[in-house]
Amino acid sequence: MPTTPSDTIELNAGHDEPFRLSLRPGSLAAECRGPAGMAAADVAQRVADALTQPADGPPLVEHVVEGDRIVVAVADDIPEEQALLEAVVSTLASAGAPPDRLEVLRLWTNRLKPVVPGANTSIFDPGNDVDTSYLMADDEANPRYIARPLVDADVVVSVGSFGWNAAVGGRATEGELWPAFSRRAASETLARSLAMRPRGSHRAWKTAAQEVLWQLGVIAELRAVPGCGNSLAEASFGMEPGVTAAARRAARAWTPRLARAAEVAMTTLSDPHAGLEAVVRAAAAASRVTYPDGTVCVVSRLSEEPGIVFTRWRQGVGVEPLVKEAVRSSDVALIRDAMLTRQLARSLGSRRLVLASDLDEAAVESLDIGHAASAEDVARLATSAESLIVLHEADRMLPRLA
Repeated sequence: MPTTPSDTIELNAGHDEPFRLSLRPGSLAAECRGPAGMAAADVAQRVADALTQPADGPPLVEHVVEGDRIVVAVADDIPEEQALLEAVVSTLASAGAPPDRLEVLRLWTNRLKPVVPGANTSIFDPGNDVDTSYLMADDEANPRYIARPLVDADVVVSVGSFGWNAAVGGRATEGELWPAFSRRAASETLARSLAMRPRGSHRAWKTAAQEVLWQLGVIAELRAVPGCGNSLAEASFGMEPGVTAAARRAARAWTPRLARAAEVAMTTLSDPHAGLEAVVRAAAAASRVTYPDGTVCVVSRLSEEPGIVFTRWRQGVGVEPLVKEAVRSSDVALIRDAMLTRQLARSLGSRRLVLASDLDEAAVESLDIGHAASAEDVARLATSAESLIVLHEADRMLPRLA
């Protein structure tokens, strides 16, 4: 949320010491942060309270009966995930669910996560088609597949984050069972669609995700709203649309309304070492509150080099032919590259982009992107601005002008 303007700002740039900016008096139009998270020790009790006092519908224990096979499906990485899942499993156990009938299903990642006591833990890999079952067909008669444990379960408890992605102009696609728990081809199709038609494809994704929930019989969900510093701000449980409305209210600080745009927007990332997608999201958020000819500065530790589609666009080739060429190739990496390129081109417009990162200066400047090599460079940019907006963890934000 917007805070009282100050003449000194600290930015978490992922270094041992924050970047400290001394600003021109009166230049700071707004400084925005997300919601404060709760203490880690309070997470389990808050989640337990949400499960027993839903935003809409009956408590979790009333969704299960003796003998049910229950799957808790975790759709993405969420803050305080282990404590949150332990609270869910404990609540289900209190309803009589034995460990051999209770499964926590997580997505495959490169990070090993601890097991959840009181439940079996399994990993779903979208690359293994044999681990999926046919669920339904879409409006064009294309089959939709979903992880087999979800189809076989008597009760599915959907657990996921609720957040924003300014690059698509609305809710982030993370946190939903679809397409996370489908075959890899489903996620690739979504990326291809977002590259070609960002807004229309985003609306279609929301419809498809809801249809999959209905077909699976998922009647209640647990939504985790991130707070600053990868904390948990709130957990909401219940049936639609009540649970989404509750999560949206809890995430309101990530959608600040600002009185006016600024010449320069300075941003950080929720994870300073995140990849190009987080940078694109942050830049898109900053562009929403920056003059059309203004400057967007993303402060990060980015080390992922942009792909060939992004590079050729920054070197002067039109976005449309580049995206079409990438989509025709059916190359997964090229399609992702095209999707991010389209999103940034659409958001940035004629604004100047400045990047503080771990990338080589020559590589950055060859992309017609300003290179901030040090905290001093970032500070000079902030000091020179007649008007400045600071968005902390901007990759989670969807700011708006009042």
